[in-house]
Amino acid sequence: MSLGNRSYFDPPPDFRRRFRFLRKSEGAALVAPLDGGAVAWPLVRESLTEEPARVYLETCLEVMDDQPNPGTLSESSELLFSFGVITDIQYADLEDGYNFSGSRRRYYRHSLLHLQGAIEHWNKESSPPCCVLQLGDIIDGYNAQCKASEKSLEVVMNTFQMLKVPVHHTWGNHEFYNFSRDYLTSSKLNTKFLEDQIVHHPETMPSEDYYAYHFVPFPKFRFILLDAYDLSVLGVDQSSPKYQQCLKILREHNPNTELNSPQGLSEPQFVQFNGGFSQEQLNWLNEVLTFSDTNQEKVVIVSHLPIYPEASDRVCLAWNYRDALGIIWSHQCVVCFFAGHTHDGGYSKDPFGVHHVNLEGVIETAPDSQAFGTVHVYPDKMMLKGRGRVPDRIINYEKERTFHL
Repeated sequence: MSLGNRSYFDPPPDFRRRFRFLRKSEGAALVAPLDGGAVAWPLVRESLTEEPARVYLETCLEVMDDQPNPGTLSESSELLFSFGVITDIQYADLEDGYNFSGSRRRYYRHSLLHLQGAIEHWNKESSPPCCVLQLGDIIDGYNAQCKASEKSLEVVMNTFQMLKVPVHHTWGNHEFYNFSRDYLTSSKLNTKFLEDQIVHHPETMPSEDYYAYHFVPFPKFRFILLDAYDLSVLGVDQSSPKYQQCLKILREHNPNTELNSPQGLSEPQFVQFNGGFSQEQLNWLNEVLTFSDTNQEKVVIVSHLPIYPEASDRVCLAWNYRDALGIIWSHQCVVCFFAGHTHDGGYSKDPFGVHHVNLEGVIETAPDSQAFGTVHVYPDKMMLKGRGRVPDRIINYEKERTFHL
């Protein structure tokens, strides 16, 4: 089926919802004081596999500014380490096209040149990154239609080989448009071999049923890669119980004939191009964060799908983003959450001080610009130095979370 180079595989661009409220869920246990005395109830314990949580509007208020407090570095600030971030490359050997609505141009071939430019920059940095986080959608879904999935993946992976540091790959919806989960597990996009295992804590070992792991790039800092398509109808055998379970979840929340359409949905994230986190993965995340709390580590979480409505179009959120937030907000160690998927980026700091950074996508970046960043980590903050469409951001730690050597 030809769409005239308009991808049907991505969220429509016009669902930008700058909701200025927080939600309250039954059974919520935590409170967060906000400016003006308002209170938010953020902790959600209900699971997607159970009766859906009843959620209602609690109050209308300005929660957070889109721009972080810039802050300054003191003369005593010492650079600890750096890491690179890039997302939604979506390479394909095709002429430029547009998204499904025809409102945003996509530069399929030029995305590879953007990647090459990012790699050249990282290789030449005076303080080179210790690793790069690739946040998903490395090649475009059109490759599957053109029977060019393996060839395009090889082209991009060969380009990544020019990078002098390790790359941690996250899986997005376009990975599953091109490949099955079994294929990805045995491919070069599986970087689970880079994980760090915590001796004597088997509960922090991820299951083979989902693609997630954690690693330590620097003492007292732990990075966690999540599988946002652990619950998904993409990339799995349609005869499998897992597929049937996920299809049931999707249809319970989305009665539309076209499951990629959010039309009329009160929960617009329940579309086919999104996915969610299984309870098993959330339990594992909770165990890792518990370990990090106990050992006073700073944690960076990475996922293709965002989880915080104030930083993203709601149509781009993970299905059960509230469940993920509930786990994260019950711990002290999480500094920031990096995601892709939205293409136009976003930022917000939630009531618990976690910074949610949605990175701008390479695929919709004009040839005369760029879309990647380097995060420089200091004892009291992280500084995202963006290139091209990616803005600079200061990611301050909460005062009680300031790291001491």
